Amino acid sequence: MPRVCLKTVYVWCEERELQQPQDITKPILERYKRHLYYTRKSNGDPLSTGSQHTLLTPLKTFFRYLAKENHILYNPASELEIPKKPKRLPKAILHQDEINDVLNSIDITTVSGVRDRAMIETLYSTGMRRMELVNLTIYDIDHRRGVI
Repeated sequence: MPRVCLKTVYVWCEERELQQPQDITKPILERYKRHLYYTRKSNGDPLSTGSQHTLLTPLKTFFRYLAKENHILYNPASELEIPKKPKRLPKAILHQDEINDVLNSIDITTVSGVRDRAMIETLYSTGMRRMELVNLTIYDIDHRRGVI
């Protein structure tokens, strides 16, 4: 994906006769960002903030690399603000029968099966996110009150 993203900005720069990375400044990157904001897909819809984020992130990484390797004097993308990806709730929510099927499919006769079952039950009963579960420690559990 980063190649496609960089090719997109490369074509945009060529159309404006910007040939070298040294030719790119922060105002030019702001113009490219504005261009993405006003770009329409084939169906007429604007690019989502997620798509804009996807197209701009590799650009920031590329210029950071060029500056780090001393190919350019400064990083014009260092202060470029990228649209935040929207946080979405899951589209599919399992029904009770499907949850039971998932829980019953875990082999709890093994240590890893008991761990997996505990993780799935914790996710289901608390609604916490996956990374919250991954970062959960024994000190996050209040046994007296029965809460995490």
